[in-house]
Amino acid sequence: MNGSIMEAGEGRMDADEKPAGGMQGGAGAAIGRERGEAGPREPASTGRAMPPLRLSLVTLGVADLQRAVTFYEALGLKRRVKEAAGAAFFDAGGAVLSLYPRHELAADAGVLPGRAGAFGGIALACNRASRAEVDTTLIRAVAAGGRALRPAQPTFWGGYSGYVADPDGHPWEIAHNPGFPFDAAGRIVLPE
Repeated sequence: MNGSIMEAGEGRMDADEKPAGGMQGGAGAAIGRERGEAGPREPASTGRAMPPLRLSLVTLGVADLQRAVTFYEALGLKRRVKEAAGAAFFDAGGAVLSLYPRHELAADAGVLPGRAGAFGGIALACNRASRAEVDTTLIRAVAAGGRALRPAQPTFWGGYSGYVADPDGHPWEIAHNPGFPFDAAGRIVLPE
């Protein structure tokens, strides 16, 4: 999913390749575990501290890649790495939103694919600068093929939010949180 997608039957990667999706292990490690080989190992210490965990890429499993691409482009995301076959990548303002066939993503992660549209224990979120922007985003998402889940309303934490599902059922919370301002680049600034 990072541009160097392994074929399902391959069990090795070249030294300069990263596991699919940038995850530790990927499909190659799963195959190695089936053969009784050890999983990923901690690299030898270089004397510097490892950086903290960062969310850099979110991959959504989709039933119809082109339909999903059309939906996210209609919401203003810019597709990048267009030559990547079988996947789509969008600049999502400091993180990457990746779309990948649902059954292939499940196989890559070594899990059974769940029922499309069922709640998987995760919600994506897009914070907006105002209540009006929340309403506009929800309207645009439904017009682009999304499904309204909950209309926008005031929240117990002093904000305003509503939910919409993308065409594959992934829930998105569209919210305005006055306690989470934006920096000049449009990223959320969390208070101390």
